[in-house]
Amino acid sequence: MIYFDNNATTIPLPEVVEVMGACLREDYANPSSVHQFGQSVRHKIECAREQVAALLGATPREVIFTSGGTESINLAIRGALQSNPSRRRIVTTPVEHTATLSVMEQLAATGYEVIRVGVDQEGRIDEAEWADAITEDTALVSLLYANNETGVLFDVPKLATIAEAKGAIVHIDAVQAAGKIPIVVEDWPVHLVSISAHKFHGPKGIGALYVKRRTRVSPQIVGGSQERLLRGGTENVAGIVGMGLASKVALRDMDRVANEVRQMRGAFEASLIGSVPFARVVASTSDRLHTTSNIAFGRLQAEAILILLSEASVCASAGSACSSGSLEPSHVLQAMGIDESLAHGAIRFSFSKFNTPGEIDEVVSLLPDLLSRLTKLSGGAAS
Repeated sequence: MIYFDNNATTIPLPEVVEVMGACLREDYANPSSVHQFGQSVRHKIECAREQVAALLGATPREVIFTSGGTESINLAIRGALQSNPSRRRIVTTPVEHTATLSVMEQLAATGYEVIRVGVDQEGRIDEAEWADAITEDTALVSLLYANNETGVLFDVPKLATIAEAKGAIVHIDAVQAAGKIPIVVEDWPVHLVSISAHKFHGPKGIGALYVKRRTRVSPQIVGGSQERLLRGGTENVAGIVGMGLASKVALRDMDRVANEVRQMRGAFEASLIGSVPFARVVASTSDRLHTTSNIAFGRLQAEAILILLSEASVCASAGSACSSGSLEPSHVLQAMGIDESLAHGAIRFSFSKFNTPGEIDEVVSLLPDLLSRLTKLSGGAAS
């Protein structure tokens, strides 16, 4: 199997699996217990908190563990708004992850004014429109660091500075970026940052929210004093320990891995465009996350391409895994103004350090024949 769906999830590191297994077997005490066994487990949680904090350039007390990116996003947005009820305006973009968009839809239905600042055909935000949208009554802004479908990177320091100057709380969805590119929250004018372990070779079911010192956030899960009263419930100790180790490894190897994966992606895109002339790299001129290559195959259907790839033991996706199953074009590509004939045939290939140049060559070699078969079945020429 060739796995080119790493933006959906990554394989856990072998050492992460090992440490989690040991934790489940040996560190089963409740970390809230006062006995020595419980406190030894508590110590492991706090060591992991330090590792996650180091990945973000934060202090350990600013890291709150959650069940993943979606919960972190909900806690950040809902929690911040509930702590600042006098402001009712929110600014975001139409290319956010479904986790953010769904929250925004619910908030709009309850009377919040939700402003979505548009992007161009390369996925870049209109900075002038962004500045105009953020007024003195804006409660919160929420935006991605790296788009999960296209890999386009927003200029977080610049956009956040505009928002912070107006007194807005700034939330960044860094789920796709964390562990892959540098994040130093102390250098950013941001208040809340969401991340998830399974995007950087940690386990599923565990994430974190950075909460800047003195930022007010109301808990969304109550019933216990865990996580500084911001997230009740007995901690997922094995997941937290696994996330801590994954964070440590990601920070240690980040530059080397980024260079290696960037070279593979470049080779993939160049070779594919050379062998499939009608293929188009989405957002090719934008600053993109090195893991991500969104390729549009005009007048073909992404679902059909994915089925044939799967039959050839190649895993890829059509946009976000969280919104798969829909026959509609990606909301991200629609917001970018990508022509529907291209958007319907867009495939996201996403890479990790466990991929190889040989896999790149193999997928590029099989795609022309696969696409030719689909073109004949559709009764027309791809474009």
